[in-house]
Amino acid sequence: MKKILGLAVAAAAMVTNSAMAGVTNNMENPLFIPKAGQFASKTGAALMYKKADSTHAQKLKGHDGAEEFPIWRFTEDFGFGITDRLNTYVSVGWTQNDDIDRKGMHRGRLGLDYRIIETLDNFVWDMYGEAYLSGVSPMKGAYHLDSGFKYDNFSNGRWGAVLGTKVGKRWSRFTASLFAEYLQTFGNHNNKIRIDQDAAVAGPLTMGMVGFPDEISVDLKSTKEITVGTNGFYQINDDWSFGGGFRFVEHTDNGVKSIHTKLNDPQSPATSAHQQAVVDSLLKETKNMHDGWDEYILSAVVSNQITDSFQMSLFGEYTFDDAHRNSQNGTDVKFEVGLRANVRF
Repeated sequence: MKKILGLAVAAAAMVTNSAMAGVTNNMENPLFIPKAGQFASKTGAALMYKKADSTHAQKLKGHDGAEEFPIWRFTEDFGFGITDRLNTYVSVGWTQNDDIDRKGMHRGRLGLDYRIIETLDNFVWDMYGEAYLSGVSPMKGAYHLDSGFKYDNFSNGRWGAVLGTKVGKRWSRFTASLFAEYLQTFGNHNNKIRIDQDAAVAGPLTMGMVGFPDEISVDLKSTKEITVGTNGFYQINDDWSFGGGFRFVEHTDNGVKSIHTKLNDPQSPATSAHQQAVVDSLLKETKNMHDGWDEYILSAVVSNQITDSFQMSLFGEYTFDDAHRNSQNGTDVKFEVGLRANVRF
């Protein structure tokens, strides 16, 4: 009897390992996680084409309808399996857009993912938490009274936290998943904003005359971001696979609470009253910047398993969006295509 029971337990363990093998070995499978002691790296390089929409902010800059190409995009996702169910990872990304002279880290996250459920019929449920790393570098830009704000980089200068969950199931060669996450950023003054000191603010008075230095910092409000999506994946054979997905991202409006930098004393003939009037006007204008936008993103990937531990993938994304009045992120066309090298070791 003990021998029969032992064989049954061994068989169950073999079934579990066999059942999840197809899920975990292909790094483009949406349910992939590295096993205990395993490293996993996904390195991507892509080109993006954008055509700006006609929001108020784009019109102020004289950029509405303008094309931006090539935009270079580089990403790295690196993970390590602490156990078969718990892994840690870091995700970073860099964008270089010379058409609008904007470059920098567009993504930075450090997280833990725990597989709560993993059943014999290939159903899984993950929970994950992440540190949002946009505070690594300050938000940089320039403010002009006549053309508004111009970004120099892709950082918002804020730290934050992400809480997410993912469920999925594999049926033979096909895998499907659903995910949702919530990002909360923390307000701070990690920003550097150049000021046009020669801009007139009241008759002959300029920004410099009422006490604004060449560069200021402002206290920004906290923000939230919600992402939901779904992925599908099909394993054609041992060498080839393909997948696709959809996700929705809601980026809420930014807002300024106060000017953090201590302003200079007004220069003659300006007065403290003139300075306060300019400050009040700027804060009223930026209390709600109306710069949020919603994204609807379609993605696709085709992959070739070159060796047991090395895979090459061709991927693409097309984005529809709906931008608020002062958003500089709205587009009429946004398309990205690139290659990704996946390695397990």
